Amino acid sequence: MKVLVTDPIADAGLDVLRDAGHEVETGYELEGEALLEAVSDANGMIVRSGTEVTEEVLEAAEELAIVGRAGIGVDNIDIDAATDNGVIVANAPEGNVRAAAEHTVAMTFATARSIPQAHIRLKNGEWAKSDYLGAELDGKTLGVVGLGRVGQEVAKKLDSLGMDIVAYDPYISEERADRIGAELVEFEDCLEAADFVTVHTPLTPETEGLIGEDELDLLGDGYLVNCARGGVVDEDALAAKVEDGTLAGAAIDVFAEEPLSADSPLLEHDEIIVTPHLGASTEAAQENVATSTASQVNAALAEEPVANALNAPSIDESAFPRVEPYIEIAETAGKVAAQLLEGRIEDVEVVYEGEIADEDIEFVTASALKGVFQPLEWQVNAVNAPQIAEDRGVDVTESKTRQAEDFQSLISVTVSNDDDEVSVDGTLFAGNDPRIVRVDGYRVDAIPHGRMVIARNTDEPGVIGQIGSVMGEYDVNIAGMFNARETIGGEALTVYNVDSEVPVEAKEELESDERIIGINDITLNGQN
Repeated sequence: MKVLVTDPIADAGLDVLRDAGHEVETGYELEGEALLEAVSDANGMIVRSGTEVTEEVLEAAEELAIVGRAGIGVDNIDIDAATDNGVIVANAPEGNVRAAAEHTVAMTFATARSIPQAHIRLKNGEWAKSDYLGAELDGKTLGVVGLGRVGQEVAKKLDSLGMDIVAYDPYISEERADRIGAELVEFEDCLEAADFVTVHTPLTPETEGLIGEDELDLLGDGYLVNCARGGVVDEDALAAKVEDGTLAGAAIDVFAEEPLSADSPLLEHDEIIVTPHLGASTEAAQENVATSTASQVNAALAEEPVANALNAPSIDESAFPRVEPYIEIAETAGKVAAQLLEGRIEDVEVVYEGEIADEDIEFVTASALKGVFQPLEWQVNAVNAPQIAEDRGVDVTESKTRQAEDFQSLISVTVSNDDDEVSVDGTLFAGNDPRIVRVDGYRVDAIPHGRMVIARNTDEPGVIGQIGSVMGEYDVNIAGMFNARETIGGEALTVYNVDSEVPVEAKEELESDERIIGINDITLNGQN
């Protein structure tokens, strides 16, 4: 498969892709029509911050399965459009955590002790010792805005240097904050209490301009350090607050527009230290994010869960082998149920029984939804299936129970509307052998591959023979048959595995028999 790499990454990442057998195409200057043409046949794409992955780019990439961001920030990728097009967006949040945290700590020391300013003056022949009276970190309060991976690492490092840590993060538990020695407080309280504030939030509509004039006033005679994302801090307000003495200083590594323009007010003040987005610029970090991103691209192209997917279910690598066999069962059960239900699907329920109930089953549920909507949608996968459900107004419920009457593990997918519902249950036999074991309560033992015909008929002699005869007349070979009934002489259900599509004429002939209640030709596993 083809992987398009549009921003430079470490060679180690390219090697991971090539070792997996993929064709790697690099195009570091691509934009406009050239980018659209290059991505048109790509199966995977890797970018950094230099490439804008817009809706237009995603629409042009009909074969694209994943966009991997070699780094943390994904504000250059239209995630909503990616989801709509069934494209996974994944980043590499771990690869440069240490590098970004260390740069933040370095910038904190640099602004506290005016290191770059003193360095430049000494290089220029000035011994300006008396002009710089620095601030010690020991005993001071650090305010951490955003207690994610980098924020936690910064908090731990500066806590060990004697700083008191307060933090603002609406998405982290107090228990987690306590474990790293941070006190969770409200945003304004964090700024007011801090002598130094470090910023570690992504750039989103909610965080854009998060720290402006009023927030900087709360920080008072303190220091601001931002090595996270440009645009979170109002640069004009920051420059003004340093100029008028409200802030003692600042250290900034990221900017709303990069490269930073020569007329930026941030360049006008010695008390503002600037670096050209160096947070992840270490050899180890670059290699880590490259190999991590490449590994996730490989996983996506192998149709395996992606560890750091931002718009798709993900699963821990160690748990995947236990869950993997159930992914196909869930998808197949959803596909069969959807093709059996007459009318619009309004509700989907996925029930897990037995040992599978102990696992992380988010990806399995998404696969069940993929199966449900695949007969109805031209392009659906585990990425966009939950969004399709929401867009269609389909209610999705999920439940677990450790109790399973007849099986070690069982997955049941039920689709319904106001008039009808259909349930299909699947499990694994010895050796991870998938089976459909119940259809609407009828116990069967059907192999979920290729094509199936599901017939409902009255339970009386000659019906199965009639179905077999008609199939033979139309050259449809029956590879397997599984029959079940409610009561003797009642209604029966039979699942046939067949080798080819059942012609419309054959179905019409069968349904003209008053003993046959209905015939459904079920397509599985991409068969046409």
